[in-house]
Amino acid sequence: MIIVDASVLIAHLDGDDAHHARATDALEQASEEFGASSITLAEVLVGPARQGRLAEARVALHALEVRELPLPGDAAERLAVLRAAVGLRLPDCCVLLAAQEAGGTVLTFDERLGREASRLGHDSLSQPGETAHGTSP
Repeated sequence: MIIVDASVLIAHLDGDDAHHARATDALEQASEEFGASSITLAEVLVGPARQGRLAEARVALHALEVRELPLPGDAAERLAVLRAAVGLRLPDCCVLLAAQEAGGTVLTFDERLGREASRLGHDSLSQPGETAHGTSP
């Protein structure tokens, strides 16, 4: 399973995004099913919700067959440990937790998230030199 970060899904959904074509290409070339944590999907849907395009975004995510991966029952503790260990923001830690749960590969445009995913033993399809939407160093 490919765990998709918000940076890729946001770019794919927004035709005006600078990374739209790369995101769409990456998603179209993938041969595995997609998954994203509930928190990642919520992050992706904020922009469309603000623009009154929530239903359209939901249809696009459904077309990609992105499976929502709910947080496990022990998520609070595991996310705290991840955040303390890697120093990433909580939404990025949700991507890592989803990868741990699903044993998946992380697809992200966030170089730092991709590096941490690899360091933690997950394959990463990150695009070095790029940054994510709203990700702080």
